[in-house]
Amino acid sequence: MIEVSGLTKRYGDRTAVDRLSFTVRPGRVTGFLGPNGAGKSTTLRLVLGLDAPTAGTATVDGVPFRRHSRGLRHVGALLDAGHVHGGRTAAAHLAALARSNAIPRRRVDEVLGEVGLTEVAHRRVGGFSLGMKQRLGIAAALLGDPPVLLFDEPVNGMDPEGVLWVRRLFRRLAAEGRAVFLSSHLMSEMENTADDLIVIGRGRLIAAEPLRDFAARGTHRAVTVATPQAAELSAVLTAAGATVEREGSAAAPRLTVTGLPAARVGALAHEHRIRLDELTTRTASLEAAFMELTATATEYPAGHPR
Repeated sequence: MIEVSGLTKRYGDRTAVDRLSFTVRPGRVTGFLGPNGAGKSTTLRLVLGLDAPTAGTATVDGVPFRRHSRGLRHVGALLDAGHVHGGRTAAAHLAALARSNAIPRRRVDEVLGEVGLTEVAHRRVGGFSLGMKQRLGIAAALLGDPPVLLFDEPVNGMDPEGVLWVRRLFRRLAAEGRAVFLSSHLMSEMENTADDLIVIGRGRLIAAEPLRDFAARGTHRAVTVATPQAAELSAVLTAAGATVEREGSAAAPRLTVTGLPAARVGALAHEHRIRLDELTTRTASLEAAFMELTATATEYPAGHPR
């Protein structure tokens, strides 16, 4: 388990992380979201002891990561797949990590097989594609069979098969009782992978809750209506307090209605003898919820140069 309490990091007069508090629990995949410059990478470095906090604490299983004598047995992490000596082979890179953490040599072959790199185990890493380097970084994270795993943008450079493999891997690791902490900009991956979300902006906590709760809190439900009497229905719904936007062609108009539930829209149409060809409720995506709730926390919003 990862516990962060009042975590703060300042660089001169700039505050990168501002009094963050959250928990990453075992048996769950916790997504870590935030606009560019929100402080996600700095937070991960603080958890791993790569940077020292200005204030507050970050612990792994109750103690700071630096106090774990064999780090890879407690936390596996992939922060940057490019931080590998290009002249080493994949097997040699993992073997060096295994020796430094008193991990049996057999684990090198096991994790290479798990990530699909057995056939290239003795090729130099400098010739790997980004996707292959990501797989090698994941292998290094798994090497010590740790209960806590951190990944920063792990699917960058991967093809669709690789993305699907990563998704299934993270779900399996969580099902085994591990705490999986995943930072990514890909909302579709979060929707398909994460149980919980930690969302930050400008170094501050915006949300720490189950993914479904975040989406429900941050999105607006809309009702889509298809009717040959669009003008009449628009007037009725607007009078009832709804906001109505007209879409589609003149021959096949569609209305997007917010402010009233579908049942009320249907009842009003029936009351005024207006024919409905379609009446459906739609909910905005996680991406839309994220954009809405972080709108004021974007460091460099497009269209607003500083």
